[in-house]
Amino acid sequence: MESWLTAALIALVLYGFWGFLPKIAVTHINPMSALVYEIAGGLLVGLVALAWLGFKPQYTPKGFAAAFFTGVTGITGTLFFFYALTRGKVSITVCMTALYPIITLILAAVIFHEPITVRQYIGVACALLAIFLLSG
Repeated sequence: MESWLTAALIALVLYGFWGFLPKIAVTHINPMSALVYEIAGGLLVGLVALAWLGFKPQYTPKGFAAAFFTGVTGITGTLFFFYALTRGKVSITVCMTALYPIITLILAAVIFHEPITVRQYIGVACALLAIFLLSG
């Protein structure tokens, strides 16, 4: 099996748990508290990565800014995800928020001028239809 595929499959499983475990958390604590504890878990992983890099992470201004705002948008999105879980079904909430690649597709087309194929348009339409069907 190729290394990217192994990594992608591990990510798939971990994201599955990432989407499910917060529902348990927010049934016992409020979303802000759950976010604080999630960040603590992320900090642990970040410290392991920092040690792995010999406490010398690579730095460029653009790379730093993009990575920093990845954290800001990801954690802010997670907070809203937690709030959605307090009122919605985990199965539907996760499926709906899993449509984020549509936003990525649009940004890639606008900023990097990556073409959107007919097949991708059909995929987006099917994903939107799936959310409509799941939420009904």
